[in-house]
Amino acid sequence: MTAEDTYKTISESSEGIYTEKRSKFIAIALPVRSLDEIKAHLETYQKKYYDARHVCYAYMLGAARKDFRANDNGEPSGTAGKPILGQINSNELTDILIIVVRYFGGIKLGTSGLIVAYKAAAAEAIAAATIIEKTVDEEVTVMFEYPFMNDIMRIVKEEEPEILNQSYDMDCSMTLRIRRSMMAKLRARLEKVETARILDEEENH
Repeated sequence: MTAEDTYKTISESSEGIYTEKRSKFIAIALPVRSLDEIKAHLETYQKKYYDARHVCYAYMLGAARKDFRANDNGEPSGTAGKPILGQINSNELTDILIIVVRYFGGIKLGTSGLIVAYKAAAAEAIAAATIIEKTVDEEVTVMFEYPFMNDIMRIVKEEEPEILNQSYDMDCSMTLRIRRSMMAKLRARLEKVETARILDEEENH
């Protein structure tokens, strides 16, 4: 099992094709971050493959892998979306949408045949994808007075968070992003700097 602050997704879209008894299954795997992105992709592919018999899909969102859906789009219940989602799960992927477009070839496959075909098509798309590991990151904003800039910058240099933004007005502020498992240490060090205040409402970003 991977550490709780990493997750696997795909780096860019990929395709796989599976044919069975003249039915053609075109699978497209897409990296996604939100439901809006998923809806936009679905609209695009439904238009692109407007002449296909079925456009089925499954998606998984979020590092916790709790936000998912499988859609059979008119195929017998559980024969399309579920096997696609099964492939996402067995590869432990998230932030992914897999669409499988079916062109009917005139020969019925039966429910078990459909399950095998949708699963195989999804597996082909995943096999063609580049799987990458990402970290679950959190953000923190720290306010401090200008004379203590060096103290803050020393911590940033040593802990190596990503600097998202910084401003140096009367009060200086800096928003940092770091992987979840390293956040407690970063916060503890920032809090020790004189005049430093951590803004809490940023955390649940």
